[in-house]
Amino acid sequence: MAVYHLKTPISEEEIRKLKVNDVVYITGTIVTARDQAHKRALEYFKEGKKLPINLEGLAVFHCGPVVAKEGDKWIAVAAGPTTSTRMDIFEDEFIKNFKVRVVIGKGGMGKKTTDAMAKYGAIYGAFTGGAAILAAKAIKNVKGVEWLDLGTPEALWIFEVEDFGPLAVAIDSHGNNLFMDVQKKVEENKQRIYQKLGLSL
Repeated sequence: MAVYHLKTPISEEEIRKLKVNDVVYITGTIVTARDQAHKRALEYFKEGKKLPINLEGLAVFHCGPVVAKEGDKWIAVAAGPTTSTRMDIFEDEFIKNFKVRVVIGKGGMGKKTTDAMAKYGAIYGAFTGGAAILAAKAIKNVKGVEWLDLGTPEALWIFEVEDFGPLAVAIDSHGNNLFMDVQKKVEENKQRIYQKLGLSL
């Protein structure tokens, strides 16, 4: 296990150095994107429309933050990860089309996303659920917000962060996926136990 401190924009070369179980901290720009933001972004791409922010080399955070407005300035109060599997239907195309380098969330993602990360050079960084205040402490500035018409949780929040993490590399750019490995071991153990007990699935 190695610890890396990355600054955005992050290059593919930097991403290719990372392996599962490494720990990453990010400084620079991260952008929140949940279901509706992913859907709209891909619709924009198909229609040839530019996104309000260039995502190349950035980190996308599966998060619906709790924010407050103080005067004309937004403050991030809490920013915990949301379950990433909901974005699995979009993420491979999202990585391919927008060249994001880091996807942050909880709960892992599946084979399509894993394959896209290997092909285009991206990682999945798992952030601990229930640590929303810790995440917010790393957010030094809310640089902007786009697509507020989708609702506060679904909007694109653009955060300036410093040492955002720790993020555990759970999917790397070499086709390794800790979540899928664990699931495989669970299935193997289940089969072995059933056989030992003389049971069939």
